[in-house]
Amino acid sequence: MRRLWGALCVLLLFGSVGVIPRAHADPDPTLRNHDPIFNEDQYAEFYTPPDPLPPGAPGDLIRTEPSRLVLEPSGQLGAIMAAGTRIMYRSTDSRGNPMAVTGTYFEPQNDWPGKGPRPLIVYGPGTQGQGDQCAPSRQFNQGIHWSPWLDIAFNYEELFVATMVARGFAIVMTDYQGLGTPGLHTYVNRVAEGNAMLDAGRAALKLPGTSLDPHGPVAFWGYSQGGGAAASAAELAASYAPDLHVVGTYAGAPPADLKELFPYADGSALVGVVGYAINGVLQAYPEAAQAIHDKLTPRGEDLLNKVAGQCIAETIAKFMFRHLQPYFTEDIHQLVNEEPFSGLFDLQKIGRYRPDAPVLINSNRYDPLVPWTAANQLGRDWCDKGADVEFRTNEEPPFLNKLVINHALPMLVDGEAAMQWIADRFNGIPTAPNCGQF
Repeated sequence: MRRLWGALCVLLLFGSVGVIPRAHADPDPTLRNHDPIFNEDQYAEFYTPPDPLPPGAPGDLIRTEPSRLVLEPSGQLGAIMAAGTRIMYRSTDSRGNPMAVTGTYFEPQNDWPGKGPRPLIVYGPGTQGQGDQCAPSRQFNQGIHWSPWLDIAFNYEELFVATMVARGFAIVMTDYQGLGTPGLHTYVNRVAEGNAMLDAGRAALKLPGTSLDPHGPVAFWGYSQGGGAAASAAELAASYAPDLHVVGTYAGAPPADLKELFPYADGSALVGVVGYAINGVLQAYPEAAQAIHDKLTPRGEDLLNKVAGQCIAETIAKFMFRHLQPYFTEDIHQLVNEEPFSGLFDLQKIGRYRPDAPVLINSNRYDPLVPWTAANQLGRDWCDKGADVEFRTNEEPPFLNKLVINHALPMLVDGEAAMQWIADRFNGIPTAPNCGQF
């Protein structure tokens, strides 16, 4: 029953059926007049980093405060069985510059029933949007976020977090760069997201008053955008955070190659994520801004401006099922192989370094948004480097692919088995790599 409820929630979030996208020439009465880079609100004081940042190292805590954890706004319909702490910590962006990132630490009420000290899962959230109000650390205080008229978000990650903490796992979930904090969220940026994951783990282990062993075991978890962040953390850990005791990584539907993802999104319910990705590139690599803008039509510029302040449900409602071609001045299938897009997208490709700990990759063969072929290639690239990889293919047949059902449902269908795989890593059970067989 829990799985059915979760599936219905995801369908409501990602399907958004019944909402008719507006013609691009129409005025948009729901467009909010705010600064899309940083929304000033009641959370602004916590989410505004000190300027300059205090001295320190990646993973050092900058500030913390208690965080109210609810499944819905009233807080009456059940609760997450954990104490929440909102954190801000130091990390490093894709250019090697120090940055502040926020997140949430979950201290479970239940004991850890497995072997060894309580384990820590560093959780990379899936696509939430690009507006600051979409940051998971903000959404856990609301469960369901809404402001007029279409700015609505359901914190679907709480489905797994609630289950994980009930089983005794400690969780720290990062918001990534620029989601909640000043600056635009660098969506699917390989290095920034991987570093944010690794430093979230470091920050959680330094948090006073927890049940964690400061040198205890750590695993990475994520699906979709989170799967890419987890995969990046797995391969960057040895060089960037060798102090972490990493025992495994679950990377579900990782967007390992943006060149393949770009045309997959065309005409789907989630076509607006292309706007997130381009905005993220503009934030991380401003030297390429003019060359990118030269490839955009006025309609493309409008897409980037609007999605910069939106959460995913609003982006779906306003842009679903549209084709990408009217947003660009050139053929989109050629564009990804031309500069500046080709080089910038290549920078985000995952699979260039060997993870030192075991990895489980899950992908649906008929995923209409994050291609199975790129996830499969990621696994093979890691295998070629001698990594311990288990690759699992979900064979759920194509179903309403423009609604991205074959991307959303495997998150739930494969989640229980993935959670058991993670538990096995903490309990020291031997892995079952299948390199050479997928």
